[in-house]
Amino acid sequence: MHSLKKSSGISQKNNIGRIIDANLNRVKEGLRVCEEVARFILDNRKFTAEFKEIRHKIDSLGGEIYPQAKLFSQRRAQTDVGRFNSCGELARSNCKDIFLANIQRVKESLRVLEEFSKLVDVRAALGFKQLRYKVYEIEKESFKKISSLL
Repeated sequence: MHSLKKSSGISQKNNIGRIIDANLNRVKEGLRVCEEVARFILDNRKFTAEFKEIRHKIDSLGGEIYPQAKLFSQRRAQTDVGRFNSCGELARSNCKDIFLANIQRVKESLRVLEEFSKLVDVRAALGFKQLRYKVYEIEKESFKKISSLL
């Protein structure tokens, strides 16, 4: 583990915890939306199970990096400077748009988790990377299915 210096009175380790917490939440939320599309729109058991399995693996990897109680203690949702940045989040035309926005959120969050986990637990970082590549494959397969519906 690398030595983390203090910056602006708040340790970098706490800031990394906040980044990891935010991205664990974001990736699981995005996966849940994709899972619901797979389950209720595509009526596809395989994709539903794959999204659910990835969510559970993320929980497991996240728990290896930081205990949930520690992440909660570092969370500052009410004062988060990015809380109201929502450009484009209200512009959805159909289920395909919802799916694409959320699968993109999943990939981006997995990348952030991969990068910042390198500072805490390299094994977890490799796990997030592996999941990111799995999401690329599921995205490709499920996109074909959802595109054929619209």
